[in-house]
Amino acid sequence: MKRSTINAAFAAASEYFERHHRYLPPRARWDITDFGLGDFRQYGLTLVNLATQPEYCEKLMYAQRGQITPCHTHFRKKEDISRQVGELTLQLWPEHPARCIPRKPAEVAFNGEPVMVAAGIPLVLRPGSRVTLRPGTWHAFYPTSDECIIAEVSTANDDLHDNVFAQDDIGRFPGIEEDAPSVVRIISDPSLST
Repeated sequence: MKRSTINAAFAAASEYFERHHRYLPPRARWDITDFGLGDFRQYGLTLVNLATQPEYCEKLMYAQRGQITPCHTHFRKKEDISRQVGELTLQLWPEHPARCIPRKPAEVAFNGEPVMVAAGIPLVLRPGSRVTLRPGTWHAFYPTSDECIIAEVSTANDDLHDNVFAQDDIGRFPGIEEDAPSVVRIISDPSLST
């Protein structure tokens, strides 16, 4: 992923958060990824880690129309995903999508109430609505508005070991091509991982 793309994503998300009165803590930990696929416009997500504790984690995310967070699951993390601004669409599966019987339901909680959702069916979250995903629930999501702010609260987050993607060629963090000076440090910067 080019540093200039990271810089542009940081600028776009910062402006959108500010316009919608989402204020970030000092020294917010930014995470901008193309999931190692080299196409941020199609597979991209901008995240801000607001809280990272041993017991829980909180994130604010930003995506633009056309950007997909690829299908993945977590073996340990339980998470609530909520739509804050814009329109967010999710797809859910009770098991790996390639092995899932078509339309087999996934059990999730919407706004605290358990419901069964047909596998892979696009599901649009209403403003302020949240979905609770248990470990093992496969999910993908994307904005169906021009821009979207998404919130996540979860149990402890382990991006290095607890993100399992449906496609083998997907990685959680991008490689970085230094084509411009950095305007923001992201958690996968090589200088931060040493």
